[in-house]
Amino acid sequence: MSTARGEVAPTYIALLRAVNLAGRNVVAMSGLRDLLTELGMHDVRTILQSGNVVFRGAAKSVGDLEQKLQVAGQREFGFAVEFFVRTTKEWEAVIAANPFPDHAERDPGHLLVVFLKEPAATARVAALQQAIKGREIVRAKGREAYIYYPDGIGRSKLTTALIEQKLATRATGRNWNTVLKLGMLGGA
Repeated sequence: MSTARGEVAPTYIALLRAVNLAGRNVVAMSGLRDLLTELGMHDVRTILQSGNVVFRGAAKSVGDLEQKLQVAGQREFGFAVEFFVRTTKEWEAVIAANPFPDHAERDPGHLLVVFLKEPAATARVAALQQAIKGREIVRAKGREAYIYYPDGIGRSKLTTALIEQKLATRATGRNWNTVLKLGMLGGA
């Protein structure tokens, strides 16, 4: 796909928040691919069932693209669908900025990247770190937080709800393995 000036359209990686969890907010990945194709996106590919999609398309900005996808998702799926979109260049920066390279190598399933709608303020990150009741470790910068859950994510008290409350923004997380797979799929 080319833009009006003949340039190749950029590649984006989008994450849907809170879909296909325990039978709620069900979004078939085939339906998601069809929706993005109908919106004029190309080379639409999904991985896993948790709402991960890579595609090419033209957009004024990532924010405009998120809004367009959210409006179309609400219409198509019948409930509010929140999208977190990054360019492949931004995705490369997410991978490069990982403050836990040893954990990524040894224990990638317990390392989570939490993608944020708005950048996390330093004071809010400190408040989140103070709210930790277990052995979790949080580092955040910009629109991403990296969290290592040494005892596993499922039993942790450091939930998405608490993260969103303390950082005062919406969030969705993906484990390190998924982050790397999406990066490879997007060419990051």
